[in-house]
Amino acid sequence: MQDNSAAGWSTKNLTTQHAVLALGARKPIAALVADEAAAGGPTLARNLSAFSLVCIGVGATVGAGIFVLTGTAAAHFAGPGLMLSFVLGAVASGLVALCYAELAAMIPVAGSTYSYTYTTLGALPAWIIGWDLVLEFAMAAATIAVGWSGYAQSLMADAGFRLPAALAAAPAAGGLVNLPAALVTLALTALLMRDNRGAAHTNAVLVVLKVAIILAFLGLGALHLRPDLWHPLVPANEGAFGAFGWSGVFRGAGVVFFAYVGFETISTAAGETRNPQRDAPVGLLGSLLVTAALYVAVAAVLTGLVPYRELDVADPIAKAMAVTGLTGFSAAIKLGALIGLTTAALTALYGQARICYAMARDRMLPDVFSRIGARSRTPFVAQGLIGLATAAVAALVPIDILGELVSIGTLFAFILVCASVLILRRTEPERARPFRVPGGPVVPVLGILACLALMVSLPGDTWLRLLAWLGLGLAIWFGYGRRRVGASPGFERTSPFAGPGQSPG
Repeated sequence: MQDNSAAGWSTKNLTTQHAVLALGARKPIAALVADEAAAGGPTLARNLSAFSLVCIGVGATVGAGIFVLTGTAAAHFAGPGLMLSFVLGAVASGLVALCYAELAAMIPVAGSTYSYTYTTLGALPAWIIGWDLVLEFAMAAATIAVGWSGYAQSLMADAGFRLPAALAAAPAAGGLVNLPAALVTLALTALLMRDNRGAAHTNAVLVVLKVAIILAFLGLGALHLRPDLWHPLVPANEGAFGAFGWSGVFRGAGVVFFAYVGFETISTAAGETRNPQRDAPVGLLGSLLVTAALYVAVAAVLTGLVPYRELDVADPIAKAMAVTGLTGFSAAIKLGALIGLTTAALTALYGQARICYAMARDRMLPDVFSRIGARSRTPFVAQGLIGLATAAVAALVPIDILGELVSIGTLFAFILVCASVLILRRTEPERARPFRVPGGPVVPVLGILACLALMVSLPGDTWLRLLAWLGLGLAIWFGYGRRRVGASPGFERTSPFAGPGQSPG
């Protein structure tokens, strides 16, 4: 008779056979919650409110997508149809956000999609999605930092100061290193290593400021719109998939989809929320509604002020204001962009550390990533290491490659979130669900299909980069992770598809 107890999974007794069995072992929800409560040392501080979560969501979401990639996506893929691209992204995100809300309220721990996958599909799928989330959050932070650098350099140029070309851009963009991108990443990392309350307050103040500036841009821009620039709304396709036309609208939705990744950061904060059963759904859905409305409105005003082919610049909103002749407000827009990109990078770095913390808690990563500071009550070591790695990527990789990597990684994670809702409805139908996705299985299935459609629209080389990253992750798993995973207590060797009371079969 095999030992399914926690002792049976201890490091001392973990045999090669057990390591193989651990591939499909899942960690029940009760064990995830128990691990949070019985860490045996400093734990994550639960001091975030619903308002804090909405600010985290808006802070993470309204960043590079609205201030930088709107111009790139309009110029290369969708034209004025970018408005429709953002609507498609919002619909897909809304379906997924409902699934996130159910899971975050039911499983109030750090780890987001990684933790949900662990309790539904098992250890190996959880490792795969955790490794994918490392790519998603780190690349998101790096993308935002590169956008921040573009606006910062534009402001400095207005004041008559220019960085040497070697320090202004990545090698592929004509420089040697993007120094501003690296420096802002390191500064935000230092803030996050101190405590989450201070970072949350800073984020909330900056979110209010950037939303006010965006609303001012919309109001002033609306007075100078040229509706003729919206015609045709969907420019004719130029002979290749994604080069305008309806395929361009879909590709534009896929490319800018990472702009909606912010609401996922809220689910990583569930382990630090005062009342996650109530506050997590409010934060998820509230932040998504606010940001979707802002994205569509900004895309409309932007393409109504500047011919879409002229928007392929690092600071498209500032360019739009210059077209109106309101040059005095241009500096305010650039400042708003800097604020917006700062909060987006801050929350992406925050989410990344919580993912690594959860994986280390389950012994999939070295224990140092789960170390909590006695005073800061944050995973300060993980935060510091992540900050250093992200700063290096931001300094050396151009923004277009980074943005597409974030989009495909995000969509992959979203598919597993929707699948987790379906699986848990079958395996644990009696478990309390403070928030329940309406419509039964319809919404999760539609969420999966919407994300798959957007993934298909992305370029082939983006898929190759994702596969290469996942291949590296599998190599690490088989060489390191699977030998340690069984040492974390509370596993069940059950099939994720078995109903309640059923054996693995």
